Amino acid sequence: MNIRPKTHVLALILIIVLSLITVSCTKEAVPAPEETGKPLKGLAKLSMMVPLHQEKAPPASLMSELQARTGVELDIQWIPDDIYSNKFLNALETNTPRQVVFVKPVDFTAVKSAIRSNMFWSIGPYLDHYPNLKTLNKAVLEQTAVDGKIYGLYNERPESRQGLIIRKDWLDRLGMKAPTNLEELYQVMKAFTDKDPDGNGKADTLGLTDRNDLYYGAFKTLSSYFGTPNSWSIKGDTFVPEFDTPEYMDTMNYMKKLYNENIINKDFPVTSKSVQRYMMLTGKAGIYIGSLADAPRMQEEMKQVNSDAEVIVLNRIQGPKGYGVWSIPGYNGLFLFSKKAIPTEDALKQTLAFFNRSMDKDVSNLMLYGIENKHYILKNGLVSSPSPLVEKMNNEVKPLLSLMVSNINNPNLLKLSPEGMDPLVRRVDELVADNSSFLIRDPSVGLSSDTYDARSMELNAIISNATYNYILGKIDAAGFRNEVAIWKQRGGAQVIQELSDAYRLTKAAK
Repeated sequence: MNIRPKTHVLALILIIVLSLITVSCTKEAVPAPEETGKPLKGLAKLSMMVPLHQEKAPPASLMSELQARTGVELDIQWIPDDIYSNKFLNALETNTPRQVVFVKPVDFTAVKSAIRSNMFWSIGPYLDHYPNLKTLNKAVLEQTAVDGKIYGLYNERPESRQGLIIRKDWLDRLGMKAPTNLEELYQVMKAFTDKDPDGNGKADTLGLTDRNDLYYGAFKTLSSYFGTPNSWSIKGDTFVPEFDTPEYMDTMNYMKKLYNENIINKDFPVTSKSVQRYMMLTGKAGIYIGSLADAPRMQEEMKQVNSDAEVIVLNRIQGPKGYGVWSIPGYNGLFLFSKKAIPTEDALKQTLAFFNRSMDKDVSNLMLYGIENKHYILKNGLVSSPSPLVEKMNNEVKPLLSLMVSNINNPNLLKLSPEGMDPLVRRVDELVADNSSFLIRDPSVGLSSDTYDARSMELNAIISNATYNYILGKIDAAGFRNEVAIWKQRGGAQVIQELSDAYRLTKAAK
């Protein structure tokens, strides 16, 4: 008997199957292909909380253009970077976040408990449905994972942009060369303090300006020049905290010497980043240790005060162990998605569609470079920003970096023209690339300690206070070692054990 179905029956079955597949794909695919490159239709408004690294937020004209291209009204809460952590943690504790909040790496440990308590969406399963988001670096996403799940989109950064910004005109006036090692750096800082580098006949300058941040301020970069481990070292299979090493003590003694000899601003433990920058901009101090990327804008602002002001950037300061600089994972922070403010899966998909749209060519280049012929010129497909425009780009466009996903390796981003690039910007890029050749990495990245996650704020405060108190002369070496012992008693020893156990398990699994 012929049991083959008739042709029209086969056709009917095929139509039904194709219909089911189409329905399934329509349900899963977000956003729809036609939304790429066009204003979004499903998301009317998006609220975000992000840090502001510049003096002012982007101008209304630039924000209007961003909103026009994406089709989304943006309600951005711009928080100055030096108070951002406090504002963010307060929003976390009171469970009053915006739809999207930015979390800095230094605050990520504190946010893990909120993530585990279901405060934020797990977004990993959705990313492959978006043409741009699916191109994000999987290794970087894995560095951000909590219990194996992806919760955030990353704001990208090189592993280390750390170095020195130095007043070149001061060096020239004093007949000094750029420092190449820690002793020469001390001599330059001392001369900037004692030898009237600005030539005004007054003793009103300091060698170094610093702020209340042992991480992104001067301390951690100096400590890496001394060869201090980056947060942890491993001896055998056991983790050793950086502050329990001779190199950390050497760094504190170096900073203590600067403090005792009035080479650094006396109030640095309570100085904000904006005041630290102000001291450089107004000629009160001659050296800034931190992100090299701050240099171009800093020089532009200096010249508004003193047209003769000029800076150079350095990244190679030789220490007892040669060259070294601390690094972080390849992200500068994460965008997290609040379940309270984004109550449904559909709303989450629409929010992710905005970030996918932000990586398109027209939007991503607007956020990185601004508006053509206003902030930059396009020549032969490359971005050029001549000096009349570079200041506008630095002042108006740079704050938008805080809203960008994959702001370095997005393939849709235009490339800079070496010909039209500001020489200082080019030099910064060269030194940042050079840093990658002598990075000191944190071996705890990717490992987890429940005790540290639960007690990090208390434990960090013990060491932070002890470090400042030692530098200020309020405790001696024995007193500092006593604080380290207290750190271990209050959970630090358990953290060491948990990280060491996690390391052994990971090592055994390879």
